[in-house]
Amino acid sequence: MRQNQADGKQRADDAVKALEPIDRFREKWKVKVGGHVQLDFITWANAAPSIPDTQNYFEFRRLRLLADGTGYGVYDFRLQMTLEPETVGETQPLGTVSTPDVKDAYFSVNEIPWLGRFRIGNFFVPFGLEQVTNDTNNVFLERSIPTQGVFCADREVGIAFYNCSENERITWTTGTFIDNITDSLKERIDDNQGYRLAGRATWIPYYDEPSNGRYMMHLGAGILHTDDHDDRVRYRARPQIHEGPRIIDSGTLEASSFTTGNLEWALVMGPVTFQAEAFLSQPHLINGPTTTVNGCYFHGSYFVTGENRIFQKFGQHGAQFGRNEPFSNLFVVPGEISWGALELKSRWSHLDLSQTAAGQYNDITVGFNWYWSDRVRWMFDWIHPYTSADAIYGETSSDILAMRFDFNW
Repeated sequence: MRQNQADGKQRADDAVKALEPIDRFREKWKVKVGGHVQLDFITWANAAPSIPDTQNYFEFRRLRLLADGTGYGVYDFRLQMTLEPETVGETQPLGTVSTPDVKDAYFSVNEIPWLGRFRIGNFFVPFGLEQVTNDTNNVFLERSIPTQGVFCADREVGIAFYNCSENERITWTTGTFIDNITDSLKERIDDNQGYRLAGRATWIPYYDEPSNGRYMMHLGAGILHTDDHDDRVRYRARPQIHEGPRIIDSGTLEASSFTTGNLEWALVMGPVTFQAEAFLSQPHLINGPTTTVNGCYFHGSYFVTGENRIFQKFGQHGAQFGRNEPFSNLFVVPGEISWGALELKSRWSHLDLSQTAAGQYNDITVGFNWYWSDRVRWMFDWIHPYTSADAIYGETSSDILAMRFDFNW
């Protein structure tokens, strides 16, 4: 009898505890470990004779380990370090200790009234749609010519605030960063640190809720102002591969600062997606006339197997494209075969440095991606870059074949 009463009381106490609200703000860190491997094979199938060092190569484009986690109700963090070798031609001087580069190293506080999300550390400067979309989710081997390393900043040390409307169709982000801190040496000992100010606003005028965005349109605009720590600015780019010669180069311009604006557009219509951005940049030259440079890209993709690109209205870095998921993963078992997902793609990129007497760059890229799962894919790009007569190596036209095996966990 007493045992039955004790059991009954225990069950009653357990039921009361089950009804009590959980204090999520006391939850400890929940951490997961991941990684990322990309193997690239690049062949200059037809190199313009005037361009030097057009060598075929293999490399680990990305070889990384990361840890991220959430905790205490509103906190999250991410730490990502590189293991891949340094870029050819940009290695450190002999005798310099080389350590893994720091990519992501940030801490966030979410759900702050009126402010939204606060982030501090090393992370993507909020400027540009393609730039803030993680490379595992972008369509081509490399971001478009006007984007990374030309008009968009990469990861920098700073702070930022991210926020959105209740339905997440409108987002806005602001941030301030230290100008051009390198990934391998995260410090600067200098009385003039330099700074970047970034702002980005986005709007989704149409989003099909029943299909979770299988049909949607994205619009955005941003501004990036840099007060340079060494009063220099340089616009230059390789073809859309990681290694090799830069075939357009403004040279070093003496400028106290520079300001860049951009416009974003994306349209998802089921298996078909279009994406475009335009950039206009004005370096504030110390001695010289007012100068502007500009660039843009436009690309489209089509899932032959019927999938659609996934758009995150308010993702890790705000409005961005997310991870693509095949309807059925690649597998071969007795009596049944699934081939995964197949995505066709095409892109045009443009960079105009005419006002710096450095010419114009254009390229056309076509190819396809074969998804074995949402985290394993093959990528194939045929890249056709061509430059104007006043570019660094004159009027050139080349063909590059690029292949990547990409997996992450």
